[in-house]
Amino acid sequence: MNGLALAQRKMRDADVPPAAVDVFSRFYGLLESGSTGIVREADVDPLTDVPHLDTLEVDDAAAADALARTAVIKLNGGLGTSMGMDRAKSLLPVRGRRTFLDVIADQVLAARKNTGARLPLVLMNSFRTRDDSLAALAAHPALAVDGVPLDFLQNREPKLLVDGLTPVDWPADPTLEWCPPGHGDLYPALYSSGVLTALLDAGFRYASVSNSDNLGATPDARVAGWFAATGAPFAAEVARRTPADRKGGHLVVRRSDGRIVLRESAQTAPEDADAAADIAAHAYFNTNNLWLDLEALAAELDRTGGVLDLPLIRNEKNVDPTDRTSPKVVQIESAMGAAIEVFDGAAVLEVGRERFLPVKTTNDLLVLRSDVYDEDDAHRLVAAVPAPFVDLDPAHYALVGGFDALVPDVPSLRAATSLKVRGRWTFGPDVRVVGDAELVGDGGEVPASATLDAAGVHA
Repeated sequence: MNGLALAQRKMRDADVPPAAVDVFSRFYGLLESGSTGIVREADVDPLTDVPHLDTLEVDDAAAADALARTAVIKLNGGLGTSMGMDRAKSLLPVRGRRTFLDVIADQVLAARKNTGARLPLVLMNSFRTRDDSLAALAAHPALAVDGVPLDFLQNREPKLLVDGLTPVDWPADPTLEWCPPGHGDLYPALYSSGVLTALLDAGFRYASVSNSDNLGATPDARVAGWFAATGAPFAAEVARRTPADRKGGHLVVRRSDGRIVLRESAQTAPEDADAAADIAAHAYFNTNNLWLDLEALAAELDRTGGVLDLPLIRNEKNVDPTDRTSPKVVQIESAMGAAIEVFDGAAVLEVGRERFLPVKTTNDLLVLRSDVYDEDDAHRLVAAVPAPFVDLDPAHYALVGGFDALVPDVPSLRAATSLKVRGRWTFGPDVRVVGDAELVGDGGEVPASATLDAAGVHA
């Protein structure tokens, strides 16, 4: 039995939905043929002439009508493993004792109150995030909307040995034999779970999709009204790249057919790295805030049996990510933003950085927990000052456990432009960071009410 047949049998034995098996089988064929999903610089042009949210003229009534037919979908399958977590990252406290999910719930409920829209919140969970996340949402009983489930499950697929592309066996921890298929799994998971049909049956035409660790992606009637007015089946919110975004996914235009294409870092050839990182030429990155016309999506998925023609992302890792001596495996992945090339007439909209506040590291977490941001009546995070650059010593602060132990009290960053910490320093209460501050050495304590600046710590 060949690798594909073994993988298909393993998925069916684990009750993976047929549509997800079909998606995997398509990608396996691409992988076996040597496809890497690489998007060559010679084959694309920069994306230009993108409308900006601030310049839109959207009729208030049309915006309200569009939002009334919009559902909010949050990708919630991430465990925050890079930050040392073993449960949903969205359960991490981010504003006082409130978690990402608490803030998201407050944002949705406030938008309902302010607009009258039903705005159901639906999570795409993984098997490892579902129970804890639903238990957390139980603290917000008003979120439930008749006819719409609170969540659906993303699919899973076998990790494949690099040598032979057969499913890996790992008796030490059989759960590590499986991986998520990337967030491109949104589409077959919506389809096979029945949630796409449920949303349409409940009268919803549009969906706003974003990551649960991005608290900037709040419900927005103007964006909903713009999307509805375009008549586009799919749209992506993009933002201007800065030097910090040089290595991220960005949008380009394929020369062969004029389609907008998402090029992720893993799809960039090494020889194209410098050109792809040129933020003057390739000005827009993908925020992963997407807008879907659910009727158009359902029609396309019905036509294809749940299999969208997304590009392959070949991701090579160790079967046990914590053990670099464990066998090398291939994880077949896809990006949900890549669906922009599937739909005729897909649109893009430039938004400000306030709609893109992801937390990928404890550096990001410190800024988001700090007084850099205020929270308005709609529970949007509003920057009181430009966010400073934070670089904490990864040896001591990279994992949440160590970070929380060393930073039990978040320092004030309103007067800071940057903070660099090397060594193991514990922050006391009411510490104030000013200008370009730096802590170096083996470590110690930053005492209560101290000021930290370029010259060091001042009591």
